[in-house]
Amino acid sequence: PPPPPPPPPPAPDYFFFVFFFSDFLSAVFFGFVFFGFACFFSNIFISEFDRYGLTEYREVVGFFELLGGIGCILGIQYKRLLILSSLGLSIMMLLGVVVRIKINDTFIQTLPALSFFLVNFIIFLDIIAQPKKK
Repeated sequence: PPPPPPPPPPAPDYFFFVFFFSDFLSAVFFGFVFFGFACFFSNIFISEFDRYGLTEYREVVGFFELLGGIGCILGIQYKRLLILSSLGLSIMMLLGVVVRIKINDTFIQTLPALSFFLVNFIIFLDIIAQPKKK
């Protein structure tokens, strides 16, 4: 009988994650890029930062949302960049949840920040839980 075919090449450490979730993640990360730009140009975002009492931080937050969103998009191919970007966005969104609680927003008003925190934190945990290549 002929010899068995060679085994397929090994998949990247997080192939399942990237293959099944890359479209969803791209939408989330492009959302951060959009919101980052909105922090600079949208009157709605300007008034929201006034409501939060964080007017002076609007542009800094916008910059880090842009940076984190772009980092996560590129991180789909570069694991370390995804780790840093998802952790940074997780921290930023957790702070967003704290601010919304502090200003007595409703649960519904807090839900987007909480959702983005959870999505980014799960991404972070999933990626760092992957075994390291030897």
